[in-house]
Amino acid sequence: MASAALGEGRLGRLSGSDHALFVYGTLQFPEVLTTLLGRVPSLEPAELAGWRAAALPRRLYPGLVAAAHGRARGAVLTGLSATDWRILDAFEDDEYDLRQVRLEGRNAPVWTYVWTVAADSADWERDRFAAEHLARFAVRSARWRQDPASFSDSAGPGWSDPSA
Repeated sequence: MASAALGEGRLGRLSGSDHALFVYGTLQFPEVLTTLLGRVPSLEPAELAGWRAAALPRRLYPGLVAAAHGRARGAVLTGLSATDWRILDAFEDDEYDLRQVRLEGRNAPVWTYVWTVAADSADWERDRFAAEHLARFAVRSARWRQDPASFSDSAGPGWSDPSA
């Protein structure tokens, strides 16, 4: 008997359980995961060859885009429940597509959110984000988690104005 999909839309591609998620932006930070999920799932450092975490116009978070010689640094999240997946999927903008990719050193493919519209030519700077924006981003993410409908802009909780 086939197992039910985890949800509608992008999550309709996932069925069963034990799906891993490669994260390369704000979701690799325990502070953000805690505000969204109430816990930090298992995080294993990982890199994805052939892709890069690109800076996005007017946004604090990155988008994963194909890059022949790129390497996107991030982590693999495991142990996500169906509820966790629904929260994380709602957190991601509509411009992301949920796709499977293969990481070196892992037998099974993992899922990741791939950016589908224009991105900057510059890479996203993880350490700069952590130093300059992470604390406020986590607070804003917590506010989003309490009331997602109050975030009507297309950038969701990843607001475009760092002073907001």
